[in-house]
Amino acid sequence: MSVYTQMGGASLDIGDAELKKLVLDTIKATGKEIKKLLLLPPDHTRLNSQAGKITNIIWNEYHEKCHIDIMPALGTHSPMGDAELELMFGNTIPKSAFLVHDWRNDVVTLGKADSKLISELSGGKLDYEVNIQVNKILFEDYDLILSIGQVVPHEVVGMANYTKNIMVGVGGSDIINKSHFLGAVSNLEKIMGHADSPVRRLFNYGVNTYLADRPIVYMLTVLSKNEETGKMALRGFYSGDNEDAFKLAAKLSVETNLQLLDAPLKKVVVYLDPEEFKSTWLGNKAVYRTRMAIADDGELIVLAPGLKEFGEDKENDRLIRKYGYKGTDYTLKMVAENEELQKGLGAAAHFIHGSSEGRFTITYCPGKGVSEEEIKSVGFEYGNLDEMLKKYPVEQLKDGYNTVNGEEIFYISNPALGLWALKANFTE
Repeated sequence: MSVYTQMGGASLDIGDAELKKLVLDTIKATGKEIKKLLLLPPDHTRLNSQAGKITNIIWNEYHEKCHIDIMPALGTHSPMGDAELELMFGNTIPKSAFLVHDWRNDVVTLGKADSKLISELSGGKLDYEVNIQVNKILFEDYDLILSIGQVVPHEVVGMANYTKNIMVGVGGSDIINKSHFLGAVSNLEKIMGHADSPVRRLFNYGVNTYLADRPIVYMLTVLSKNEETGKMALRGFYSGDNEDAFKLAAKLSVETNLQLLDAPLKKVVVYLDPEEFKSTWLGNKAVYRTRMAIADDGELIVLAPGLKEFGEDKENDRLIRKYGYKGTDYTLKMVAENEELQKGLGAAAHFIHGSSEGRFTITYCPGKGVSEEEIKSVGFEYGNLDEMLKKYPVEQLKDGYNTVNGEEIFYISNPALGLWALKANFTE
């Protein structure tokens, strides 16, 4: 069986009772007698994914029937504290059920994607080997492993989730770093919003080649904002054990999460929810999710009240502070000249993702957690948050075009929920 359950549509708003049935029907469809279960949901940086709700449904139904471990698919993100766990998963699941993924130390190397494959995927731009690495927990005696998450346009792989949740979410440093750099040199404008990409093919190769015998089943959601209520609506739920469910989810995500515009945007204002965005590592979704829509010499203003650091990881934070967001040419030069970046290609890719390549200005407006000097040191312009919030009162703005004091702006309340591009620049 490939697709276990499916429900989706651009105008659907799947309710709690329907979601519960879809989740439980998925587990029943596996036909497995479950004594030990592993859940791989995202962390709180994917707060809107409904993965927290899905995790609770499974816990409530099965924790008295079997042993359940929950490992948030952190990738390179910081481990979740109690407050973040409760924000994402509520307070009914005991903290002892949650395990932490250590992407540097708790992984096993299963094999390699050889240099020939990487050369083919990169169009000859790269020729390194990639170690296929995952957390060793995947090889414990679980009867079922449920990978849970949201399909949405993504800067590295094209569409988030599916095999990315395994290869990056609980993956190791080598494949995380090198896959991100593969995506960066493959041109993110040609990747974002596409189910098929060089990085997706690498992730699929890793899972299909080395994890085919593991009992992994995917639960994939698609969400978009309900314009009438202003709240997130669950538009789709798809589950299965191969890419068929992912393709269905990706098709709906293109329909609901991709906004194609007729004309380039002169000024874009993006708000970063302080509960979700505490770093530029995550907050730079404001940059790469809008860059295909912003005009040359345009302006991007990022309102970031929760900003407290650049990297989610201490080493990545150090590298960002040292090299900054200064464009592809500069980054490639620094990679060629510095061994620490050759070993940290994921950070190097992030430098490219977070740059406008000099086409438009990026003004970050942080709260008190990051100084003006720090913002400017990594290549951004600085804006005073209080002044900007007075000028652009987010509680009065609607997503999309707004006129503020005679000035037309394009407002985005959460850049993680979509992708904005010019029709002329996006081809399916």
